[in-house]
Amino acid sequence: MNTRSILIAAVVAAAGTPAFAAPHEGGAFVHDYDSDHDGQVTRVEFDAVRVTRFKATDANGDGWVSEDEYVGEYAARLEKQLAESSLTEEKKTEERQRQIRQAHVRFNVLDKDKDGKMAQAEYDASGARAFAEQDADKDGIVTAADVQATNARMAAMRAKTDS
Repeated sequence: MNTRSILIAAVVAAAGTPAFAAPHEGGAFVHDYDSDHDGQVTRVEFDAVRVTRFKATDANGDGWVSEDEYVGEYAARLEKQLAESSLTEEKKTEERQRQIRQAHVRFNVLDKDKDGKMAQAEYDASGARAFAEQDADKDGIVTAADVQATNARMAAMRAKTDS
């Protein structure tokens, strides 16, 4: 299975589950990147949050993100969301385990040169793909309508793979 197939499988699998800390999933995308709280995300807003997040993820400030840093930053966001969730403790544990496994998979997919270091360029490329995927009408702004269109497209992909 090639990297693209693994990434598509991960996206399809994630689309059918609650959107916790993964910022590239529909409503979570708008929530996480809408800095001025106007219900939409411009590319400028998105890029600004990504720069801030990369710096925060690079805990030791060496200019690249290790797998431990990547998963650790994600786990911290996930824990905040799980704390606010109405899931049972058992379901929270299951979700935590699933999400952390996926974080490791995502890191390995995003680390294109397989050197164990996610460079800023690798991180930025991932963000550009995520924004393009969410911007259904390709106008440079992600809105609720874009989220609905993306969700419908993902549901169609799931239905196709399930049949």
